[in-house]
Amino acid sequence: MSGKIYLVPVTLGGDDYNDVIPSKAISITRSIRYFVVEEIRSARRYLRLIDKGFPIDEAHFDVLNEHTGDEDISHFLKPCFEGFDLGLMSEAGLPGIADPGARLIKIAHMSGIRVIPLSGPSSIIMALTSSGLNGQNFTFNGYLPVKQPERESKLKELERKALEGFSQIFIETPYRNQKMLESILRICNKESLLCIAADISLPSESIQTMSILDWGKKIPDLRNRLVVFILQ
Repeated sequence: MSGKIYLVPVTLGGDDYNDVIPSKAISITRSIRYFVVEEIRSARRYLRLIDKGFPIDEAHFDVLNEHTGDEDISHFLKPCFEGFDLGLMSEAGLPGIADPGARLIKIAHMSGIRVIPLSGPSSIIMALTSSGLNGQNFTFNGYLPVKQPERESKLKELERKALEGFSQIFIETPYRNQKMLESILRICNKESLLCIAADISLPSESIQTMSILDWGKKIPDLRNRLVVFILQ
């Protein structure tokens, strides 16, 4: 019998894992010894967080990130073919969403290996559900272009789609959040709605939806925060 792949949830930051990770997910994660992770150091840190006695030296880790070749990914499934369960871990939140782990999941399905999702936090979904914006029709766009002209052109495109009734979700690296907000306030129509969901599940969490006009009157400091933007 082949092993299964568990999609292991990870906290979005902070150490209060009991507040955001269900006990079933913690129990299953503690039992796994083979992992495919985005970054080994943070994966080890998380396992020690949920279980101070976790046998790190007995665990095996393979790294799956944007640099991993497709030919390497299939080898990561070897434990499953040998009857062992495998845990797939993102850097934060749920694997497979804005995460390279989707590539492993696809190959697992094609190989006949059962994939089991475990409940846990997803900043993207949690932002959408708490935004008050359209959760029936939406698009996650990931990261927008870094250079200002391309970024602002993309924002105009997203706003056009938002006006058609599709909430447009996107993210940015923490140190570029403020420039992203500046572009949004400069480019988008004053009547458009913007949700800024920052530091979800952390003590510093703030989630608010307002018009572009109102955000311009109350510009938040988003530097070095984990932010999800939703435009409609």
